[in-house]
Amino acid sequence: MTITSFSFPTVIRFGPGARKQVAEALRAAGCRRPLIVTDKALAALPVLAEFTTHLAGLEVAVFSGVFGNPTCSQVMDGAAAYKAHRADCVIGFGGGAALDVAKVVGVAATHEGDILEYVWDHPQVRAITGELPYFVALPTTSGTGSEVGRSSVVSENDTHLKRVVFSPKILAKVVFADPELTLGLPPQVTAATGMDALTHNIESYLSPAYHPLCDGIALEGARIAARALLTAVKEPGNLQARSDMMMASMMGAIAFQKDLGAVHSCAHALGAVCDLHHGLANALMIDTVLAWNHEAAPAKFDELAHVCGVAGGGKAFVPWLRQLKESVGITGPLSAHGVKREHLPRLVEIATADICHQTNPRPCKAEDFQKLFEAAL
Repeated sequence: MTITSFSFPTVIRFGPGARKQVAEALRAAGCRRPLIVTDKALAALPVLAEFTTHLAGLEVAVFSGVFGNPTCSQVMDGAAAYKAHRADCVIGFGGGAALDVAKVVGVAATHEGDILEYVWDHPQVRAITGELPYFVALPTTSGTGSEVGRSSVVSENDTHLKRVVFSPKILAKVVFADPELTLGLPPQVTAATGMDALTHNIESYLSPAYHPLCDGIALEGARIAARALLTAVKEPGNLQARSDMMMASMMGAIAFQKDLGAVHSCAHALGAVCDLHHGLANALMIDTVLAWNHEAAPAKFDELAHVCGVAGGGKAFVPWLRQLKESVGITGPLSAHGVKREHLPRLVEIATADICHQTNPRPCKAEDFQKLFEAAL
């Protein structure tokens, strides 16, 4: 048998009020001057101001220059803010975009060159050789699970192509997963991020790569999300549902160490070409792609239907997903969300070049992506 390496992520402090333990952890690590990396919208909300009240005694600065799909220039701006504050640690506070930027601000602040030179497929990729600033992460959405990931996805400034910095060195030292931070999320954000979490669990389980540990986590993550997502959308103050979705989000991100599939290749293309929110893009493509994938892994679809409580077995799983999407308010084809037929050539090109579909249960070629986008349009 082939020797396979398994690795699981960092310390996680999970539960309501976990945010109140950040200052103690930073002081224990010898940190006194944190830079909070967050996004523009979140910086203007009471949730950030409330969080900073728990950092008394620390010299805190805030970088709130993250917006939309995160870009390389946002990382470099964050690194400049880190240096200007003479910071000694980074607090990532936000959704997937803010956390992806926060994870590599310390790289850009302590290493030479542009952050783009550290993406894994750069022809002269630079190594992360120096010690990085102490980094902790607090998710404020339940979607990407970026807080437990060892990769940062940032877009090129001009082309909007997503690029990946991958290194265990950028893992958070501690994740403070506090579901109370998600209580103010509006329903449409809860729905889109929740579908992202569900997609991660489903696609990682369907991946043919060998990783039974991740398979178990993915199935349980899918079960939790299937149970909790609609409640979290319809009852935004339901702390149990919010807790469940935060756990499912982290489980999905842990599980996709095993890799993902063609849904994500399509979503990455939609983000680059049409600037669609990543979770929404996954939600708009998942039923179309999974209907096409079913013949390649029918037994796995049966298992997904079982854990998600879907009557009728694997053939009923995709119709159930479509109904779930409608129930949480994600409706319409791609064309209802600004995607036009003239976008198709570029969408197909980017999806075909994307690495995620290499572990799709059914091999994908350009003509397959053409058909999938046309079907979803």
